[in-house]
Formats: sequence, structure tokens, C-alpha cells
Amino acid sequence: MVRKLSPSHIAKGSSPRKRHNNEESQKVKQTFTVAKIWPSWISLEPSRKVKEARGARAEAAGETRTLHAPELLLPFWELYGILSQPNRLRRLLEEKMSPFCTLAATITPEDIQSIDARGHGPHQTPVLGLSADCQSKGYQVICLPLTTGKWQERWKNMCIMPSEEDAHNEAAIAAEKEAEAWRKSPSFLLDEVTITRLDEAEFVLAMASEWLRLDSDDDWVRHDSGIALRQEVAYASYLNVPTIILPPPRNRSQVASYARVINECLKTIPYMQLSVRLPIYDPAVFQSRAPSSPRSLGDHGSSGASTPPPVTPPKLSTSSTSPSGSLRSTKAPEGELNATWEMWDIIRTVCDYNTRLTLTLDLTPPLPANTGVLNRWAAEPVQHIFLPASAFIANVKGYPVLPKGTQAFLRQSMIHRPTIILSGARYGLHASGGESAYAQYVKYLEKSSPPVQAVKTEGTVENFAQGYQDYLQNPLQPLMDNLQSITYQTFEQDPVKYLNYEEAIYRALVEWPDSGRIVICVAGAGRGPLVARSLKAVRRSRKQAVIYALEKNPNAWVTLQDRKARDWGSSVQLVFGDMRQVELPEKVDILVSELLGSFGDNELSPECLDGAMRFLKRKYARPNCSVDHHRRDI
Repeated sequence: MVRKLSPSHIAKGSSPRKRHNNEESQKVKQTFTVAKIWPSWISLEPSRKVKEARGARAEAAGETRTLHAPELLLPFWELYGILSQPNRLRRLLEEKMSPFCTLAATITPEDIQSIDARGHGPHQTPVLGLSADCQSKGYQVICLPLTTGKWQERWKNMCIMPSEEDAHNEAAIAAEKEAEAWRKSPSFLLDEVTITRLDEAEFVLAMASEWLRLDSDDDWVRHDSGIALRQEVAYASYLNVPTIILPPPRNRSQVASYARVINECLKTIPYMQLSVRLPIYDPAVFQSRAPSSPRSLGDHGSSGASTPPPVTPPKLSTSSTSPSGSLRSTKAPEGELNATWEMWDIIRTVCDYNTRLTLTLDLTPPLPANTGVLNRWAAEPVQHIFLPASAFIANVKGYPVLPKGTQAFLRQSMIHRPTIILSGARYGLHASGGESAYAQYVKYLEKSSPPVQAVKTEGTVENFAQGYQDYLQNPLQPLMDNLQSITYQTFEQDPVKYLNYEEAIYRALVEWPDSGRIVICVAGAGRGPLVARSLKAVRRSRKQAVIYALEKNPNAWVTLQDRKARDWGSSVQLVFGDMRQVELPEKVDILVSELLGSFGDNELSPECLDGAMRFLKRKYARPNCSVDHHRRDI
């Protein structure tokens, strides 16, 4: 049973210290575990000591559950202290939870068979045992194939046409009837899938069968592969798997057919994310391969659907292949290296740029030195990155490290907050470090990446805008709504704008003739940033000036009064009211306002300032007398 508790509930409830004192006489002192932390609530559940005290009956009743996040064992009163100190809570979470990338371990069918043969201990299924083992090693997710080799064998027997001499025997006729029945109502047999329970799929990234040929030149192979993929996606959706990784397209001439099947799956399954697996470039541009028949067994691969990510990524069929047996130059034109990106562009275009369609980059082949090829992927929705142990090299001490080019690319990719899928880490390819060395190295790259450093640096846009990236926000309407203080604080953190305002006011004052006192009006003063900049400009110019700060927001009016009392004194006169209706004690020489808006005229600058023009003398200055808006594609 998961208890939900918000900081407001704690403040309204009884004292945690008193509650602790009342329970001291109990045999079991309850310690709580933070399971998940969200902006509005915190889930708590009893720790292991409480679970043991309650006995097996409590566990059988379902009061406990496996935690995805690392457990933080905290007494209830200590948790209360942390919740009352947001900075302490933030530091604790940063230490215990990874803010950017997620680590996933690749599970193979052999792993499942091995743990099933030797027993899976206290866990009810092999997948649950493997999941618990991987989480104890620091992984948050496991990546495993959805189907087994028996599913590929059954599909091949049903859908691959036998030779002509065997086409009319009883086995072939029976297989054809089975195939027709399957096409009408696709379904799995028990031994054809790797997971069957909801709890098994809780921390799983599922991989669709790699042998499916959605872009085969053969119409029937392509048709039956599409049915099989829709069957696998529907089964993954049934188990509430959040994301399924799709097999890569291999035939450039049929990539539109591949994309149409993906688009059908997106329309059929409303919530699941589909991720297309692709290498950054096609290794075939460096070395040719012998063509294979699309109907042959080789077209579907000799390995089963449940094979792990191969050491050599699937080769893509392009129009620029060389004759069999010849080697390509060690350099390839950028156009050929961009072939996989062009295929991805076709897929997402056919799918109408669906936000649930993401990308899984395969870093098995060495990255090209051409930065233009790598930059093409920078703005793509990279959700997962396949990183096999073979992509690492050994340093002088034998520990696995990545080449410099791959390091730089992985650091920059942290901006997407990807899931790094490690494969082959336990096979001992490097002399030192063991399995944990690969995950530790990825975590090191994460901490030293520019996106993570920017988020942790106070004053940066990345630090301030956490949680608001890629979200369209409603434009401000300060004429209709009274803005909150946090909204004022947001745009006050723009140093360039206010520095330019100060410089513009300063230049106007310097050029102003020496004719006594200069009157400045800040229309829409907010919390006073333009007032403070105007005072700095007056001091720099050494002119005599008085400033009127005009504001209609009754809440910001309190802040202005406080700043006048503490900082500004008699040099600033406050006026409360709407600039279109209020009257000033005298005419002004310089009118200053920042009613610009994010884009267009959402803050009604012309309408408001038109009513304030009556404040000005005949000879006047307005620093923002014109506004230009610019748009740039991102």
C-alpha cells in the first residue's frame, strides 16, 4: 500500500515529533522509504524492517511493491525536516537519482534460460529475478526482446513459401491454412513471448523482433511482417510497456512501406511510444556486401527474434552499393553517410511528426569524423542510445573508455535525457573494471556533459527553466491579469535587456539639453527593475532627474513601496493606477516601458502606451519607440 503525502498535508497534520514519541512504546519503529518524488506529492511506503515485522501475510496482500528509484531510508521526522528545507531535499535527490540519463541493461534469451535453470530465488519469474539483479547493479531499466526464437520459427513456417516441389504436400497446405487463420486473428503462444505478467513489464524496454522485414521487396513478406509487428505492439501495450524499440529499416527503396506500418501502429495504440532503431550511418558505404534474396531465410536472419543488439549493426540497402567483394574507400561522401538520416526523415514525415515516435541511435559502428553528419542528429528526438561494450577501448590501465569522438557526441546527447542501453558489459572484453566500469564511465560522462553542467549552474537559462522545455505556454496578459511575483522574477533575469534599457536612458540623458530637472516616467513598473536601471542611468549622466513609477498591479504596488522605503527614497515617486486613466502631477520628458511581449503584441503595448502618450511634453524621448519581431527555425 502506497501512502501519498504532500508538504501541505504535513504542515496541517500533527507534529511528526509528537507522533514519534507516541509510537516509541511499539515494538516496531516505523521507518519510511521515499519511493517517488513528483512536484505535487511524495509517495511513501514502509521500509524492509516494517515489512518483515508484518510478516508474509502483509506481503501476500500486496502492501509492498518493487521500487524503481533507489531507496532512501529516512525516519519520518527526518523526512519532515528535509521537506521543510527545499534546498536540502534537492541536494539529496541529486545525490541519489540521476537527473539526465537512465541506464538500461540488455537481457538475452540465454540469460533468461540460465536463471530459469538454476532457479530464480525469491522471485516468482526469471524476468523478475533478472530485473532485481540489474537494479542492484545500478541499472534502472532492462532491455529485452519481446519474443523468443519459437515465434520466428512459427512465423517462418507459416509465411515463407516453400520450394515449388514441396508447395503441394500436406505440410505446406496445413501451414498455409494456419497462416490464413493467423492473419485473421494474430496471437501468441505461451512459449513465444518472454514476459507474461504486468509486474514483469514494469521496468522493461521491449524490443520488437529484429527479423521482421517491413521494407522487404517481396509484397507478401512485407505484408506478413506488418501483421506480426502490429501483433507485437498490441501485446506490449496490453502489458503496459511504455516504449517498444522497432527493428531498423534496411531497404531504402521501401522505407515508405516501413513508415506506413509504423504510422498504423501509432494510430492503433494511443499511448505507447515507438522508437526506431538506426545507426548514425550505414556501414555498407565503406564495404560492399553480397545481395540476398528477400524471400530467402537470410533475409529474416538466422538468429531469433530475441537476440541482443548485434555487434555489427544491420546493414542498410542503398542505391550506391559496390560490386561484391570490393572494398570502398576509407572516406565516403557526406551524402552517403546521411542516408540513414534521410530514411528517418521519410519515416517521421509519413507519421506526421508524431510526438510518440522517437529515435534509438545505435553507436555500434565507429562515429564518423564528419561533424556535419553528427550535427544532423542533434535536434532529433533521441530517446535511447545503444552502447555495446565493443564500442569501448581500453585505457593504459585496462579500463574501458570511449573514443574522444564518441565521448563528445554522448555528452552533447545528454540534453535529450536518453536511456543508455549497455550490452555485453558482463562478457569481460576489458581487463580491468568489470561490469560496473561501463556504467560508472557513462555516469562520469553525464556529470561532465555541458547540458548537466548548465543545469547545475545558477543563473543559466537551463537551470531556471527546468521542467518547461518543449512546452508551449500561454502568452502573458498583464492588462487583464495581475502577474505573480515569480513571473516578474522570470523576465527580470534577462541581463541583456535591462542593460540595454539603461544604456538607452543614459544616452538620452547625456544628449538632453541642460534645462533644469528632467522628468522620467516608468509606465508599468512591475517590481521596479526599470526604475532601478533609470536611477543608475541618472547617476551615470550626473543630471538632475525625478522618476515617476506607475503601476496598476496592487500586489506589485506593495513591492514598489518596499523598494522605495529601502533603496530609492525621494528620488522616485510612486503612482498607483492604470496608465490609460491615471493623471500624473506633471508632464514628463522621457517615457520608459517594457510592454513588449514574447512575440507579436500579446501585452497590448500600442493600446496601453497610446493612453500614456498624454504624459509627454512636446519634446520627448521613448527608448522603445519601435519594435521588430524575428523568427528563426530551431
